[in-house]
Amino acid sequence: MEKSAADTTSSECGASCVNEDNNRKMSSDLMGGEQKDREEKNIKNDTSYCANCGKEGNSDDMNTCNKCKSVKYCNAACKKKHRKKHKKACERRVAELHDEKLFKDPSPKEDCPICFIPLPHATKTTWTNCCGKVICDGCMISVEGDKCAFCRINNETTHAEDIVRTRRRMELNDPEAFVTMGCHYHEGFLDLIPQNYEKSRELWSKAAELGSPGGHRNLAARYYNGEGVERDLKKAIYHWEKAAMGGHHMCRHDLGVQEEKKGNLTTRAIKHYIIAAKQGFDPSMYQVERGYMNGYVSEEVFLSTLDAYQQSLDEVKSPQRDEAEKARAREAEMYATINPILQQYLRDT
Repeated sequence: MEKSAADTTSSECGASCVNEDNNRKMSSDLMGGEQKDREEKNIKNDTSYCANCGKEGNSDDMNTCNKCKSVKYCNAACKKKHRKKHKKACERRVAELHDEKLFKDPSPKEDCPICFIPLPHATKTTWTNCCGKVICDGCMISVEGDKCAFCRINNETTHAEDIVRTRRRMELNDPEAFVTMGCHYHEGFLDLIPQNYEKSRELWSKAAELGSPGGHRNLAARYYNGEGVERDLKKAIYHWEKAAMGGHHMCRHDLGVQEEKKGNLTTRAIKHYIIAAKQGFDPSMYQVERGYMNGYVSEEVFLSTLDAYQQSLDEVKSPQRDEAEKARAREAEMYATINPILQQYLRDT
């Protein structure tokens, strides 16, 4: 059984779940004792000594390792000569730096531009193609009339106008416009936009370049499922990680699932679940609770995660959003009733 989360504290996810051994171990077969001391000194103190020959130099003029950025050389020749000895230590340091970014707590949620309450999850918000604002559903239903809740421009009246406005937002490099248009091409949008997987991937890639977690999430799903592209788990994980670092809770949870499949439940998967649970994602909170019940998440970690989870849910609540939730439930119930009747009608005719 892997080491219990109660035994080790994770500084990055604020949890005492089990960490992998991240201590830098530079064995004697990689470098001599004197070289090892110089490299560790460079990593810890950023001293201006060549990791290969030990020559002291001006830090700004020295040649730095392009990957780990942790060691310096007096010239390119020393850098090349030291490459084989430094390779494993470099790869280890690159992995550490990657994990520092990956398991860092996400930035606080953005506020709704109307009620100034932190935005809920994306399924409970609306992106506007007139001004490009993301508005909570509570504010959307509280504004009467056929105008945008934020900029007060008249809402579009046709699907064609919707497409025109979205394209205008694309001209302004609005990442959500590229996500939306990518979805139109992926599914096909009535008779206005034909289905085109390649075009959708191109648009989502642009959204991802502009920093959209949603763009990364859609690309991850396509590569994971092999929709329109060859199935590629490595690329899917890359985009899940980018989306997770951008604050996407569902992609964070998906990374936890993938780590659990690899057998890393009590080391890496639980870290992802804890971060997503703190963002208010129910399935991840369930996984943390499961970890507590099975003994690989400490009581302290479980309670602190539960507290953050509840706080995340509470901070996005408002009476208007509660009303929007009820309206959504009524609409879903109505469609559940209508659909069988409509299907029977179509069969009869």
